[in-house]
Order: sequence, then C-alpha cells, then structure tokens
Amino acid sequence: MTTSAELEAEIRRLHNAEHWPVGTIARQMSIHGDVVRRVLQLTAPPPSAPRRASIVDDYTPFITDLLHQWPTLRATRVFDMVCERGYLGSVRTIRTHVAELRPTRPREAWLRTSTLIGEQSQIDWAFVGYVEVDGTKRAMWMFVIVLSWSRASWAEMCFSMDAATVARSLVRAAEALGGVTRTWLFDNPKTIVIERNGPDIIRFHPLLLSTTTALNVQPKLCAPRRPQEKGKVERAIRYMRDRALSGWTPTTIKDGNEHLRRFCTDIAMKRPHPTIDGRTVGECFAEEKLRLLPLPAHLPPTDDVRSVVVDKTAFVRFDCNDYSVPHTLVGKTLTLVTSDTVVRVVDVDVAVASHPRCWARKNVIEDARHRAALIAHKCGAKDTKRREQLQHRFPAFTKVIERWLDENRNVGSASSKAWKIVERYGDQVFAAALVVFIERGLVDPSALESLCEEIRRRRLPATIKASPPSHPSDRDVVPHALESYDEPT
Repeated sequence: MTTSAELEAEIRRLHNAEHWPVGTIARQMSIHGDVVRRVLQLTAPPPSAPRRASIVDDYTPFITDLLHQWPTLRATRVFDMVCERGYLGSVRTIRTHVAELRPTRPREAWLRTSTLIGEQSQIDWAFVGYVEVDGTKRAMWMFVIVLSWSRASWAEMCFSMDAATVARSLVRAAEALGGVTRTWLFDNPKTIVIERNGPDIIRFHPLLLSTTTALNVQPKLCAPRRPQEKGKVERAIRYMRDRALSGWTPTTIKDGNEHLRRFCTDIAMKRPHPTIDGRTVGECFAEEKLRLLPLPAHLPPTDDVRSVVVDKTAFVRFDCNDYSVPHTLVGKTLTLVTSDTVVRVVDVDVAVASHPRCWARKNVIEDARHRAALIAHKCGAKDTKRREQLQHRFPAFTKVIERWLDENRNVGSASSKAWKIVERYGDQVFAAALVVFIERGLVDPSALESLCEEIRRRRLPATIKASPPSHPSDRDVVPHALESYDEPT
C-alpha cells in the first residue's frame, strides 16, 4: 500500500506521543498492520530459509538451456524430455521449476505514428450474431472501413466473408465515401491473402487484387498476430458495438444496414476527433475527401464467378440451395454468376437461368417454365411434380398428403384434383380453404373445392340492386293489327 506523507506523520504521532500500539493504529485508521510496522520501521526482513534440495536440481542446467532456446516450450513437453533422461519425479514439480526458470518476455515498445491525409484506410470484420432467414439461422458479420486520418467510417452487414462479398463491400464503401485512399490495410484472412511467407512474399486473392487494381489502391497486410497495427479500425468496431449495436438486435440484413448507415452519418460523423482538438470527424472527413483518389468511370465487377455442373435433375447447387435450369443442359458445365441478390446461370455467353438469391439453406428454387418443359418430356412426372409444387407453394399441404396416405387414397389423383382447384380459385383462396380443410379433419378433395367456392362467394363484392323510378314516364303505344305479323315480307 502506498502511503502519503500526512498518513505516515499521523502514524508516528499516535505511536510516539499517544503510545498507541500497532493494532490500535491499524484498526482506527482502517489500514493493515504491516503498513503501520513499515512506517514505524518495527519489522526486519525475515531471514531467508535455506532452500531444500530437490529431485529436479540435477536437471536444472538442461532445463535452463532448453528454455533459453525455446522460451514458450510447454512444461509437459519439458517433463517428457527429462523423463527420457532419468527423471523420476512428478510433472507438478517440473511445472513449478519451469515457471521459475522460464525467461520473462520483455515488454514491447510501440512506435507512435501518424498517417498522412488521404493515405490509408483500415478494414476489418466483426461478428454480430445470428439472424433467422426463412427458418434458417445464419451468421451475420459487420464490415467496417475507417479512414485513418479523419476517422470517418462506413459499415454494412453481410452474411458471408468470402472474397466476392469482400470485394462487394469495398466497392460499396468507395462509392459511399466518394473515393479511395492510396492504401488499404487488412488483416490476414484467406479471403484476402492466399499465401504468405515472411513480410514481403505475399500472394493476394485474385478477386481482391483485381478490385484494388481497378481502383488504383495498394493493398497492405498487418503482421501476423499484430492487431495493434490496425488499432483505428479495432477501436471503431468497439465504438460501434458499444454505441450502435448495444441493446439493439437486427431482424433482417436490410434493417441492419439502414441502422448502420444512419449511425455513421448522424452520430459517428458528429463526434469530436480523437487527436485534432476543436474539430469533428465530419469536418476532418470533408477535408480528407478532397484528397481521396477519384473512382473510375466503370467500377470493377464484384460477382462471384465459378464453374458448376448441372445434375441429372436439371439443378445447380450454390450455397446449400438448388436452382433450376432447362432440362436440355443436364450434365453440362456452366458458369454460375452470383451477387448478393441474383443468381445467374450462363452457358458460354447466354444467360439460361436467373433466380433471386436465397439466403436460407436447403431450399429448392424452381422456374415454372423449366419444370413445365421437363414435365412435358416425362409422362409419369406430371402428378409427382404437381404434388411437389403444391407442397412448395403451400407447406400445410404436406399434412393433407399424410392424411390421404393414412386413408389409402390415390395421392396422385387427389393431387391432380387439388392442382385444378388451385388453377380455378387462385393461391389465396386455396390457402384459406386449406386451413379450414385441415382443422375440420376432411379428406375428400371435393370438400376442399366446396370450401374454396364458399370462401370465393364470401369474398365477392356486394351487388348493387337497381330499382326503377317510382313513377315511370308515360309512353304512347301505337296499336297494330295482329294479322299483319303473319304477312310475308
């Protein structure tokens, strides 16, 4: 305990003038008795007891040399090595001895540096949490870029950290910030650097390299296991966690991105700059924006392009989902071009299929035209495909199929009738009738059709009855002889 000069003077006065014992002084002043004894110089250091001989003493020179060469060697490995040399003691003794002999790591001194205006941006990612997407739980990540001089930041949520998503976020950040700095500083994930051997031999990911080349940016990497080298973005991520994400959970990725953009514009830009007194981050960014490199006329493409083989059911698989293609392409190797919104399948230079990207998993995304063309070539596939399409469009229809199976009904014939009912009444009426059909425990498809008709009539607009005037106007009727109607014309 560090004591002030006033406290030491009071301790000496109470002991020498008032003759208070050590225990009374410690109790009344709420301090430890050893502090009182130290101030009064009443204690002498206890004599050090002679160290007892230990079974490990004979191996001390060997352990010392070993730890000098390999400072981080584990004690259990040292134990194995001394056992091979005749040690008969316990591993606990070795652990204690290694802790005493292990050389302490010197504290590293860090050089404080300042970044030139418009020179560097720091990029990193942070795990946000999990979000439900169509019944599938997906991890959500936050991409963050910080301009090192002005501390202006931009962030967005994403479901992936693959190379295409990285390139897409970098291009969007460049558009939002109105330009790029001369260098981008990254960590060492596989989506950024494929291979690294030392500080100079680096092989960047081809998609990242094409993006930086198109934007005239130089990519740079931190040293491995040195997050301090990108401390500005690390601090920005902690700031966003504490200020933007704390107490708030995004329900969709769209809501998350809108929330982050409002935060970066309305709150983060208005905070005081951490090193430049009297200026906000937004004011510094307005100055740095004039020094950023301009964007090219055509931004680099960021789509994920890969080869894919069409399976025997005329589907291609991407991100655990199946997307349909024309059945005439079965077995061919095509090109899959994906963004965060669209999945396109290209044969040489012709787009043969286009689907909205599904972020759920284990889903089947079908184009009705592809299925219709395949069914036309498969005589026995009509009923089966209709049943599958009904199950896909109406998940509750699976319970109806199970009920038909329990009742030994012809599922194919019943599904065909149900399909005709859907075509006649539409999806909304059929879905409403299906709920009532299941609740009442009905089985016959005719009952399903009756329910659809009942719901359709209930939803018809009210008819307007037209009533004639109470006093119709009189008209003069000219009579004719009845014999004239039989005369030939």
